[in-house]
Formats: sequence, C-alpha cells, structure tokens
Amino acid sequence: MLAREETDAVVAWLASAGLGDGPWTFEPLAGGTQNLMLRAVGPDRRLVVRSGPRHLRRGSNAAIEREIRVLGALASTDVPHPRLLATAPADGVLPGRVVYAMAEVPGVNVATGVSPAQEADAALRHGLGPAMVDALAALHAVDVDAVGLGDVGNPQGFLARQVPRWRDELARYREVEGYPGFGDDTDDVADWLERHRPASGPPALAHGDYHLANVLFDPDGAAVTAIVDWEMATVADPLLDLGWLLATWPVSGTDLGWARVDGLAGEDELVARYAELTGTDPAVVPWYAVMACFKLGVLLEGTHARACAGKAPEDVGSRMHASARSLIDQARRRIG
Repeated sequence: MLAREETDAVVAWLASAGLGDGPWTFEPLAGGTQNLMLRAVGPDRRLVVRSGPRHLRRGSNAAIEREIRVLGALASTDVPHPRLLATAPADGVLPGRVVYAMAEVPGVNVATGVSPAQEADAALRHGLGPAMVDALAALHAVDVDAVGLGDVGNPQGFLARQVPRWRDELARYREVEGYPGFGDDTDDVADWLERHRPASGPPALAHGDYHLANVLFDPDGAAVTAIVDWEMATVADPLLDLGWLLATWPVSGTDLGWARVDGLAGEDELVARYAELTGTDPAVVPWYAVMACFKLGVLLEGTHARACAGKAPEDVGSRMHASARSLIDQARRRIG
C-alpha cells in the first residue's frame, strides 16, 4: 500500500488530471509481485493506479513507460485492454516512480476463482482457453507501424538472444546478498534450447507475459474483456506468447498458486486454434513452450533473490522459487 503522504499525492494528481476530487479509497489488487497496483474507488468512478515497486529495480520505470505507450497505442485497435486515463513522470507523484491511471475493466480474473456462471457451466470454463487464443491472435495481427509501435523492441536476432540473456540473469542473482542459489543446474535446458532454436517468424506485437492471471473474462461468458500487465510487451517473435500460455496453462502441471479451474481446454486444442487463426505450423510450437518455461522460471527466481535480500516478502519469494523449480522440471518433461 501507500504511505499517507503518497496517498495524498495520488489524490491530488487524480484531481489535477480531471479524474475526480474524491474522496478516494484505495484497495491493493493482486496480479504479480513486481509492481504496485491499486484500485481507486471514488463517488462516481473506479479506476486503477499502477507504478513500479517502492524498491525500484533496474528498468522498473522503463517497463512502466513502455506499458503506458502500448496501452495508448492499443486504443485504436480491437485488442481488449484497459483504457489509459492519465500518466505522470518519475517524481511527478510518487518518489522516483512513473505512475499511470487506467480505467477499471469489468471482468473476472479466473486465476483467483471463476464466476458463478462459469462455475455452473462446463462449456464456459472450456471456452476460456480458446477465448484467450482468439485475443492473442488479435494482438499478433496489430499493424505495429500503423499504431506507432514499430520502433519498440529489437526483433532482429530476438530468439538468438534469449538463452544467453536469461542465463546471465540467473547468474547475476548470485551477487544478491543472502541468495543461496537456484539449487539446480539449468544448463541441460539451456543447451537444448540453443541446439533446437527455430528460425524466427515475422515479428509482431507480443505481450511478453501472457497467462491466465493477466486476462479478465466476461463473468457471464468466456470472452476476454481485457488483457492486463503490458510491461513486458515488445515487438518480437509472437510465438513466445503462445509458448508462455502453454507453459503456464493449468493443465501443464506447474503450480503457480492459482485457483483450480476444472474442464479447461487442452493444449492441443489451443495450439490448433492458434494455427487455424494465424497459419502457424504447430510443429514449431514445442520449442517456444520450453523457452517460456526457462525464461519465466528465471524471472520468478528473481523475486526469490529479492526476498533473500529483504526486498520482497519472504513467503512470496519462497512461493516463486517453488514455481521456478517446477517450470524447469516442466521444461525437462517437454524435452523428453
């Protein structure tokens, strides 16, 4: 949450941005361990305020600035997303932190539990996966030049950079005070990825963290009402998004601490639907699922390292470490 003086600063900023004088109440929102996210409830509107964490990491503000830019660009597309309302630079509202406000989108995050209608209807639960694929295909079809995002990211050589980048990141955690190490050698997974790396397809706008907890659904159906958490968005090989969806899909066997959802579509159905919508060859998809396991495992382990240094809650760090280990185990199962 925010300190009293920070809350006062946010309230003043919302008023100056024309979003209302309040009074405002603030509620913490779940959805990741990396950034601050609060629901602001006023007399006649609800919105979401988002910024980097109190303990800023390298690139925290740049990630939020990228998220702001992507949300602004998506306004001219049919990709479901929260509407950007206001932005503030670092130190403009919160000390050292870029901040923005977005409209709250009605919807249910089924990673925390399905709606009553979805609980009662197996067809709705089954439809959640195909709906996520449909939204993903719409995202990957965005003309990045037309929406002003053609210069985001560095798609040339994207796949070739992935394994070295995340190997180096895992090695850097060893420099964190109190961090005991990952506890497992991931070289076998990294080496397999290097040996089997496919040729990259045409670049597209990719979400970068596409999973069940970053999507809101119509509580009375299965349609996606918004994709959220755009801080890792880039223009790159879009199939890593599909691999990410598969690596985190509840039927994958990896426990990410989400609520149980019975009757979800299987991986084969998701891949077939994406292939039908985009013309992708399903034979190349398994590599991207392994890559997603490796990359996400390293990312989650970063929270564990920060927890060891006292910069994240200890229980959260332990949970992320267990999930990271599970993802590397899943990668090995997929390799065979």
